[in-house]
Amino acid sequence: MGKLGTITRRSFLVASVAVAGGVAFGVYKIRQPVPNPLTPQDGTALNAFLVIDADGITVVSGRADMGQGAQTTLAAMVAEELDVPWQSVKIAHGPASAAYYNGALLESAVGGFDYERAAWRRSLGAALGQVGKLFGTQITGGSTSMRDGWGKMRHAGASAREALKLAAAERLNEPVETLRTQDGSVIARDGTSLTYAELAEAAARVDPPQVDPRPRSDWRLLGTALPRPDIPAKSTGTANYGIDTRLQGMKFATIRMSPRLGGAMLRFDPAPALAIEGVERVIDLGTGIAVIARNTWLAFQGAQAAQIDWGPAPYPATSAEIDTALVAGFDTDPDITGRDDGDADGPHSGTVIEAEYRLPFLAHATMEPMNATALFTGDALDLWSPSQAPIGQRDAVAAAVGLPSAAVTVHTTMMGGGFGRRIEYDYSVLAARVAQAMPGTPVQVTWSREEDMTHDFYRPAAIARLRGVVNDGQAVVMDARLSTPGLLDPLLRRWVGVSPPVGDSTIIEGLADQPYAIPNYRMRGHAVDLGVPVGFWRSVGSSYNGFVHESFIDELAHAAGRDPIAFRLDLARPKSAAAAGVLDAVREMSGWDGDKPVGTGRGVAMTWSFGTPVAQVVEVRDEGGAIRIARAWVACDTGVVLDPGILSAQMAGGLIFGLSAAVHGQITFGDGMVEQLNFPDTDVLRMSGAPQIETRLLEANPHLGGGGEPGTPPAAAALANALFDLTGIRARSLPLDRQFSFVL
Repeated sequence: MGKLGTITRRSFLVASVAVAGGVAFGVYKIRQPVPNPLTPQDGTALNAFLVIDADGITVVSGRADMGQGAQTTLAAMVAEELDVPWQSVKIAHGPASAAYYNGALLESAVGGFDYERAAWRRSLGAALGQVGKLFGTQITGGSTSMRDGWGKMRHAGASAREALKLAAAERLNEPVETLRTQDGSVIARDGTSLTYAELAEAAARVDPPQVDPRPRSDWRLLGTALPRPDIPAKSTGTANYGIDTRLQGMKFATIRMSPRLGGAMLRFDPAPALAIEGVERVIDLGTGIAVIARNTWLAFQGAQAAQIDWGPAPYPATSAEIDTALVAGFDTDPDITGRDDGDADGPHSGTVIEAEYRLPFLAHATMEPMNATALFTGDALDLWSPSQAPIGQRDAVAAAVGLPSAAVTVHTTMMGGGFGRRIEYDYSVLAARVAQAMPGTPVQVTWSREEDMTHDFYRPAAIARLRGVVNDGQAVVMDARLSTPGLLDPLLRRWVGVSPPVGDSTIIEGLADQPYAIPNYRMRGHAVDLGVPVGFWRSVGSSYNGFVHESFIDELAHAAGRDPIAFRLDLARPKSAAAAGVLDAVREMSGWDGDKPVGTGRGVAMTWSFGTPVAQVVEVRDEGGAIRIARAWVACDTGVVLDPGILSAQMAGGLIFGLSAAVHGQITFGDGMVEQLNFPDTDVLRMSGAPQIETRLLEANPHLGGGGEPGTPPAAAALANALFDLTGIRARSLPLDRQFSFVL
């Protein structure tokens, strides 16, 4: 069972009963448990989270690891309760199954702002989250992996531990109360020791008791920076990503789709592609082609050589037309009003500030381009896919090739970045369609970087218009309107064929839900359908609204003649001690109140997203006309720090991700086509241009928050505010490299 992460589900099912003493424990019970996907129907009580066999301990997770370390901490939750050495634990991704539903994804649907959500709403949200098993929400996203696993995984380990003790008590004829567990064994009063592997088969027949997880005071693993089991393979180049999948007799393919999004393929000539030695076949996909070859490079060459006539774009053809449509969006009724405190329209004395902010579309640009491998046999299909949503991929692939979902087996591979892009199904559906045209032959379909960049589900472009009033050093009014493509309507229509019954909350996410006590505070969103495919991008609506909100708060602070951190603290303290705490932390960390070095500027921003407040201070320096992003300080409060090493890395990574997008990121359109084809066209921060980063992890938040996304939203605003401090120029449009020159 030690090779669980690399073998197929079918072989795992066989191995799980073939290995002497092999057993998985049924430990996490809900009212109507989902059948355990890891076992054959042999009547044995098994569960999806934990396997104990002669080869050791394997924690099975339903969450993908995209580099964020989620699987490490989820496994540590089990190991903490199970009393096993960390180095003995192996980690595997489970199959597509509702057993791995993500209940935390639906918890926020009960409403209320996270920083003040009442206990009854949280309880209702937890109950609502269980509906996820009916909808197959096996999704890694929304910074929910820890929040979803917090109860499930710890109970899995605790219940299994007690089942093992009961099995040992029966074998040793000892009262269970006299037994203890240590290092993967049950130990009796006289020192007799039985390993978990020895007890596993008997423990499988025990009805596992429900016990509470251990208190924090007894933790050995959680709360410490554990070695990540995935790092050695990643560091040595031996890790197997989706793109590394290799099967006997496999062919290699790529696709070439219309460069005009939504445009048709009028005609094509495959002859130039087939003339290339090693190119074996060209498949008509209707809206494009797939080229099959001996290797991926030859497939790329063949796809470029094929002669294709493309139809016109059915949507706005240029970025100028898109901007015009976004501006026109302000003339429509708001799709959603997320907060309307006081009377924003009333007469208010003081200084009035007005500003407009513009943000471009952004690609996900994962380092590993879209890819999937499929084997179609006529009555079944196996799919190897780096995916954030295995059940969704299974069902979409099944529908595409005319099979029942039960006939599709999904193998979730390691993925080289996700950021929300791999929640989508398109790349796996195309691989399945290509495999269907070649039954009995496994086919790996890899997108070129150009195809990946120009056929994304982009982060929406947005225009924001804000009006504020300050009086006597205080914010009196903040009134914001945002015009942008909504996310929920196109996503739900794409996934399940229905539109949402209510307004799209993602439009004003990061605007309406900030813990600031401004008496007249209104946030409205105008949804504009541009026809451009949009999707979840790291931190979703907060990724652009963090820039809008915190840039304008900075403008209000300067108009009020106030220090930007002190101004924010006055607004945050009445709403949230945790939000104020992260601001206090970066104030102290950065030496904000001391003298700045000559030729430097500092900016601050704070955004509450995914249950976690994060404050950042960015320091910039003028180096002969080019601006260096020199240093950055990040403070977050997730309530409980489960692994300080991983959380610190996520905060730093989220900052860099946000800074890269702020400085260089953009997707523009001309003649209906995306104009950025590769990284030179939409760059990222290099090591030479990245700041030195210091993080601080706080634990005043009364609820467990997310870690993967909250580090991104404040980054752009903190940088823009630092640029204002340095140059006196207020940046209201991204990317910033159109206005400033940066050290690369």
